[in-house]
Amino acid sequence: MKFPTSLSSLLRQSRQWQNAVGKAMRSAGKIRAKAKPASPVKVAKARPPRTTRPVRRLIEVATFGSNPGHLRMLEYVPARLAADSPLVVVLHGCLQSAVDFDRASGWTSIAREKGFAVLFAEQRQSNNSNLCFNWFRPSAVARDRGELMSIRQMIDDMCRRHPIAPEHIYVQGLSAGGAMASALLATYPERFAGGQIVGGLPFGAARDAMSALQVMKKGTARTASEWGDLVRLVSPQLARRPLISIWHGASDTVVNVVNAHQSLRQWLDVYGLAEDKTETVIVKGHKALVWKDEAGRTLIEFLVVEGMDHGLPLTSLPPGLSGSASRFMLPVGLSAPRHLTTTMMKLARPKL
Repeated sequence: MKFPTSLSSLLRQSRQWQNAVGKAMRSAGKIRAKAKPASPVKVAKARPPRTTRPVRRLIEVATFGSNPGHLRMLEYVPARLAADSPLVVVLHGCLQSAVDFDRASGWTSIAREKGFAVLFAEQRQSNNSNLCFNWFRPSAVARDRGELMSIRQMIDDMCRRHPIAPEHIYVQGLSAGGAMASALLATYPERFAGGQIVGGLPFGAARDAMSALQVMKKGTARTASEWGDLVRLVSPQLARRPLISIWHGASDTVVNVVNAHQSLRQWLDVYGLAEDKTETVIVKGHKALVWKDEAGRTLIEFLVVEGMDHGLPLTSLPPGLSGSASRFMLPVGLSAPRHLTTTMMKLARPKL
């Protein structure tokens, strides 16, 4: 057999061989396409596992005003928010974040279920190394200044961008957040239908970090009228009387329960209600006291949970919750968030 000797001949012969093979493969493919298999085998497609649609979580809003208090703003708004919807402002305690607080308390899940918006204000470590709201600094809780103004701007921003009912805004705060809720209710009473002060302190209880620690341990000796004067100093005319709900653990080792009683005296004096003109109601097996106005509308709720330490009372904790997310979250068979979104909202706005 004779082989070509030149490189060009080798390349030309290689191309001819490739063309022949390619033609043969194409012809075979056409024959297979025309042929029908004798016994077709059906291959079942694997179905993707069923998944529950996740709840959309908190989203940070970067710009909402001048933000003099240098706080973070996070929101949750259901996909379909009806007109004239409520807004709940949530203020965490020390050593907590908005995301951890939400995971344990279930605020976004409740908001999705019931159809309202949630606003979380979050402290920055640059403001307070323990992530406490600075409720004890006069400059932080003055009207239209500091952290208080930042939270007010957040509320204004939510009302501009979403169909929020301005007369249907609530606040819940725990511990330092509870003290900040007291400051909001005292300074901007016209903005709120109601507020829940959990493990918190009365407005004006301290003026610096040192006195704040003392107040947390022992309270402050003031008369009811002196407590009331602190609110009247910042809100001489009450354009509105929000429903005040005070919750505290009887065995609180961080904020002495005496502070709950002083918060009660403060608001009784502001609203001109006698301490002995009260009614007893049962909230999930726990005794609570309520005070009403002449028309029968509830203005103040007071609930001290027996045996409870410092934290947010919850029916139970979500499965798998641990670490920082479970800090100051107490499964006592009673949910403060659920009470706000059912009882408080109905009492503050009976037509709902």
